[in-house]
Amino acid sequence: MRATTLGSGTVDVTRLALGCAGLGNLFHPVTDEAALATVEAAWEAGIRTFDTAPHYGLGLSERRLGAALRGRPRETYTVSTKVGRLLVPNPEGGSGDDLDHGFAVPAAHRRVWDFTADGVLRSLEASLDRLGLDRVDVALLHDPDDHAEQALREAYPALERLRAEGVVGAIGVGMNQSALPARFLRETDIDVVLLAGRYTLLDQDGLAELLPEAAARGRSVVVGGVFNSGLLTAPRPGATYDYAPAPRPVLDRALRLLEVTERHGVPLRAAALCFPFGHPAVASVLTGARSPEEVRDTIEQLRRPIPDALWDELRAEGLLAPGTPVPVATSPKEPS
Repeated sequence: MRATTLGSGTVDVTRLALGCAGLGNLFHPVTDEAALATVEAAWEAGIRTFDTAPHYGLGLSERRLGAALRGRPRETYTVSTKVGRLLVPNPEGGSGDDLDHGFAVPAAHRRVWDFTADGVLRSLEASLDRLGLDRVDVALLHDPDDHAEQALREAYPALERLRAEGVVGAIGVGMNQSALPARFLRETDIDVVLLAGRYTLLDQDGLAELLPEAAARGRSVVVGGVFNSGLLTAPRPGATYDYAPAPRPVLDRALRLLEVTERHGVPLRAAALCFPFGHPAVASVLTGARSPEEVRDTIEQLRRPIPDALWDELRAEGLLAPGTPVPVATSPKEPS
């Protein structure tokens, strides 16, 4: 699988990356065996970039990813994790679970927001312990929406020092919005933005400011959430968008997208997966999986040819703005 270097640095990411929130029991339990098999299927498909975070299953995702990668040559893969939430013991957790935060795990720990320099160091140290690694390749500020000033003044400089010292290879921010990451691009020297759900067939908010800013500055964007919480895999009443039931206007737009893609014989999820690669700032697309079957389906969709006429019709229907960059027509033999 083809790889791209983040920004002007030295860290390579494969065009498709495995998002590991599902390995942390996102919404539903996953067995250790299924988690291991999922990472193995990704590896067999050529994926060498893996994204995790302490937030995902209160550390379970990091532990499972580390176990799955153990024994593989360290220089052959890229791991990104995140800082901003420290995990501390939760004596009041008892027999409760973490489903209020979306993860089917025991509430043995709780999250504490911390974007101080010390918090960054403590978070990375704990992540390395859970992963069983001596370094991570990419460290991202995770959801600093309500902590923007502290993240800029304290957490970012700490990451910059760690990069200068070679402790991490690349640094950035990961968020579900585009405005604050665009500010980071303007005011800091981050390498990458992980943008979730804001550059998709359904929502191109990132195109207004963030993506042009990244392209102009030679920085990279990794796009996550290309299916908008599953709505673009099977749009129907009750489907989720941004982890909640899709509002009717959003559902109607997704159904219109489905009608167009079906007219061209293309599954909607294939078009959704391919779409972000049309922008020159996009280095990788990050998709989650909780089973080998989901990994293999993602690879199959990525290899489907998408005719130029499909993008033309989306523009004609007003579902893509004029001038929105789209991928060139692909071949089923084209490596992903």
